[in-house]
Amino acid sequence: MAILCMIYGQSGTGKSTSLRNFKHEEVAVINVSGKPLPFRGNIKPYNSDNYQKIMSAISQTERKSIVIDDSTYLMVNEFMRTAKQTGYQKYTDMAVSFNQLIEFAAALPDDKVVYFMGHSDQSDDGREHFKTIGKMLDNYVTVEGRFTIVLKTVVQDGRYMFSTQNNGQDTVKSPMGLFDSALIDNDLKAVDRAIREYWEIGSNES
Repeated sequence: MAILCMIYGQSGTGKSTSLRNFKHEEVAVINVSGKPLPFRGNIKPYNSDNYQKIMSAISQTERKSIVIDDSTYLMVNEFMRTAKQTGYQKYTDMAVSFNQLIEFAAALPDDKVVYFMGHSDQSDDGREHFKTIGKMLDNYVTVEGRFTIVLKTVVQDGRYMFSTQNNGQDTVKSPMGLFDSALIDNDLKAVDRAIREYWEIGSNES
């Protein structure tokens, strides 16, 4: 099974920018919203918000690191396409589709690491978590529970970082000893290297 890592945060806090140190041949990027990447480089994303096309793309790529950015918009875009439909069935469909993508990604080979990037939201009790559409994923699936690693973007004094440890009011988590600090640089290639070294699944260096 592949290793799944979730990264969530508010817009503009460094999620997409964390890809900056990857080379094109090292990472497959699924660009759900179709926006240009916020840095110069030779990464060429695959633009799609279609679940079947995304699953086909990530199953066929030879690259060992895969990023789905911004996965929240898979649900947002589906919601907008069905906005005029009444009833709760559309929310069920959205939850099923997103959950199937997670299961599909998890079933990829052992040397793959799949990153789901998304926006953050806040529950009524103030707890910060990955943003979904509707309550089904939150109440019945608990999306973060499907991920081995959950990181959150943090901006402090002009520095863009990832939080690696739970603060009691979020859903951040990482295995013991994977990271040596509660805050690390928002460098996804460095995160990818640490994950591969921790589980001894092979380098992704080109």
